[in-house]
Amino acid sequence: MPTLPPAALNPDLIDTGTPPIPEAQGWARSYDGRHGPLIDLSQAVPGSAPPEALLRKLAEAAAEPGSARYGGITGDAALREAYAAEIAGIYGAPFTPAEIAITSGCNQAYVVTMMALARAGDNVLLPTPWYFNHEMTLTMLGVEARPLPCTPESGFVPDVATAEALIDERTRAIVLVTPNNPTGAVYPPQTIAAFAALCARRGLWLVLDETYRDFLPEGLARPHEVFSASDWQDSVIGLYSFSKAYAVPGWRLGAITAGEQVLAQIGKVLDCVQISPVRAGQAAVTWGIDGIRDWRERNRAEINTRAGLFRETLAPLNGWRVLSAGAYFAYVAHPFAGAKAAEIVRRLAQERGVLALPGPYFGPGQENHLRIAIANVAADRIGLLGERLRDFSFYHDPNAVIPDKPR
Repeated sequence: MPTLPPAALNPDLIDTGTPPIPEAQGWARSYDGRHGPLIDLSQAVPGSAPPEALLRKLAEAAAEPGSARYGGITGDAALREAYAAEIAGIYGAPFTPAEIAITSGCNQAYVVTMMALARAGDNVLLPTPWYFNHEMTLTMLGVEARPLPCTPESGFVPDVATAEALIDERTRAIVLVTPNNPTGAVYPPQTIAAFAALCARRGLWLVLDETYRDFLPEGLARPHEVFSASDWQDSVIGLYSFSKAYAVPGWRLGAITAGEQVLAQIGKVLDCVQISPVRAGQAAVTWGIDGIRDWRERNRAEINTRAGLFRETLAPLNGWRVLSAGAYFAYVAHPFAGAKAAEIVRRLAQERGVLALPGPYFGPGQENHLRIAIANVAADRIGLLGERLRDFSFYHDPNAVIPDKPR
């Protein structure tokens, strides 16, 4: 019999990089505990459990027979109504439940939004350093992730003129993440307004990923004024995650804010990939929007305090520089010129029990950087970080090498 050719996989998927966090966590498994427990600063995981009252609401909702049935494609009405009221207070603008879709996490919100906005051969502008899942999603869809460089000198805030120079006939959207992952940078309202105006003028979509919106620093009245414009529905889409502020990443709940016509198209995608979000979690979060508001405010203050403590911890360390810190993350320049960031992270994990993520996971030109998820651990363990970094020397093993991260 003739030999049949092997069945092929989607080449765009093959060209997509492997999920990076499991790779980094694999390095930590070789740590022998000599300096004490592992300090895991790799993934944006809430450092504390959700309030007991919220967990009780989840248990009550899960016991309701109706929670086992399918719900609405764009989420249950009660949560859409409650979230519309919540963001009306945040942005000082009215929203209707018809402008809200509940998703299985913000990552899914991003995927279905990109599927609605772009097709293979198009491009989307992503500020770099970028959130790796954003780039991975576009690559597997055959959409070019076009880097929009952001620098430490600008506080990692993107420049609208630089962005406009990158736009061509295949550009469909610009994505902004604020507060930012991986840098922690908070984009000024005027910057967001300038990007909204650019997108409206050029016929593009501005996609605002505000997963970390609840952790803005004290004194900022509101994140931006974009949703106050009467025609925002024609060019702006907002993304959000309940995971961080409510400390429930395992519940997988996020939200899309968009015009009704846009959500009608996104609903087609949602019907194919999720049918409906998990209903018990929706019911618990619906109660939690008001029910744990005080807890959420205390949590916000605690997380922002850790950003300041992190800066203080690294300040005395020779060569380590905090380039940006805020919300959940800090972006750090390491002192080992010419070394691969992935090798530094591997050695830190195995020798010092400190796990971060290497800069190249977040796009081109990031070899000198590490990302630190400062929200993961309590304040006392951030203090331990300084002790473990103080006398770490990368160059005591000059033959250490690590292969490039797979594309």
